[in-house]
Amino acid sequence: MPKLLVVNGPNLNLLGTREPEIYGQQTLENLNHTLQKLGKDLGYELIFFQANSEGAIIDFIQKEAPGAKGLIINPGAFTHYSYAIRDAIVSVKIDAVEVHFSNIYAREEFRHQSVIAPVCRGQLSGFGFYGYAMALSFFADTKSDE
Repeated sequence: MPKLLVVNGPNLNLLGTREPEIYGQQTLENLNHTLQKLGKDLGYELIFFQANSEGAIIDFIQKEAPGAKGLIINPGAFTHYSYAIRDAIVSVKIDAVEVHFSNIYAREEFRHQSVIAPVCRGQLSGFGFYGYAMALSFFADTKSDE
């Protein structure tokens, strides 16, 4: 079964309690469990990772990308300034989709710029959990393109 990586950045371990009016009530554990079932139904094994540190995310991408078919990434605040995560995605030559729970373009001005999106196949913003499901569906629908 092909593998997809699902990476969540800083503070996403606090889903369910962190600003629920923005990020919803669902915990990261709930999200991962639901995605795992959906991924299995679509023929993928999902490998989950969450870290609050940039280096840990880079290390994970470098280690796991060679055996994976794609990357779903919510870089959290690293979206706006982590050229290192951007370079890691480019370096390992993995198809990636950037996701965000909230609509980053409807929030503070500093959130409107992503340095990660230009090296991704696309970006999903503002759909909550459904953004992850849409990214997973994208990979499933483009499986035959590989």
